[in-house]
Amino acid sequence: MLEVKNLKKSFQSGDATVHAVGGVSFKVLNGQFASIVGTSGSGKSTLLSLLGALDKPTSGSVQVDDRDITSLRDHALTTYRCKSIGFVFQGYNLVPNLTALENVMLPLEFAKLPKAKRVARATELLEQVGFQADQMQRKPGKLSGGQQQRVAIARALANKPKLILADEPTGNLDSQTGKMIFDLLHNLAKSENTTIIAVTHDLSIAGKTDVTFRLQDGKLKER
Repeated sequence: MLEVKNLKKSFQSGDATVHAVGGVSFKVLNGQFASIVGTSGSGKSTLLSLLGALDKPTSGSVQVDDRDITSLRDHALTTYRCKSIGFVFQGYNLVPNLTALENVMLPLEFAKLPKAKRVARATELLEQVGFQADQMQRKPGKLSGGQQQRVAIARALANKPKLILADEPTGNLDSQTGKMIFDLLHNLAKSENTTIIAVTHDLSIAGKTDVTFRLQDGKLKER
């Protein structure tokens, strides 16, 4: 379970103090798909960085299965991010000179998994997101936006993380492909028992997640 307690993040901008995240508290159960909606400047990106241990809060805690990740030292944080968190970016962030299969294998290589197991795990995940064998051998430039996002999702799942954080995962996609990607995330949350939190502007899709939060001026409210 992910439990956030009174999470705050402030920083200086000139002579002013900006409270990007102002005392956020919420819970998301294992296997739940949650969405966070809000306008630009509401603090969504800052909150996602805090949840992913990419930034440290001013105060408060982020607990994943009763482990407070805000108290981890830098080396432990790096290991935690590698093994326990998967990131899905709006821009896909695939390595252009690697095939779809090789992109999904990459985090498994960092985890020092033997090659045969890397290939088997990456193949299994790409099959889960609807890839055929020939598509697995294509590089990102030969894939559509929706296909690239599916590769990014498979890569995020590679190390069986407890938590997946998705930053506008449908932002570059048409509405039909975007719906398919959200349905895919929802199904994977259940089949892999993975907690997924997605930041999105798409209210019609966000309303179909297990739980939806609205972030406004650094404050979070459940819709």
